[in-house]
Amino acid sequence: MRTFDLIRDTVLPEYRDRVAEYLMQYESILLDKNSRDAQLIRDTAQQLRGYLRGLNTTRVLGMAYWEELDRRVVDTWLSPQE
Repeated sequence: MRTFDLIRDTVLPEYRDRVAEYLMQYESILLDKNSRDAQLIRDTAQQLRGYLRGLNTTRVLGMAYWEELDRRVVDTWLSPQE
């Protein structure tokens, strides 16, 4: 499952619409295949990690989900690309 789809699925139903609005902003940068600005991608991925941490803190998504999502963000956008 794609990372952003997983985020949407793990958020409590009553918060999904609001979270989806924010996720579109992150998706537009992180999933843009034409983007060559590595710093923008790293910065956006770090911001997404912070957003997910906030969702976890406010109990909008659970700890187990947060850990998996954080790992996916790091592995996909923050790990050194070969």
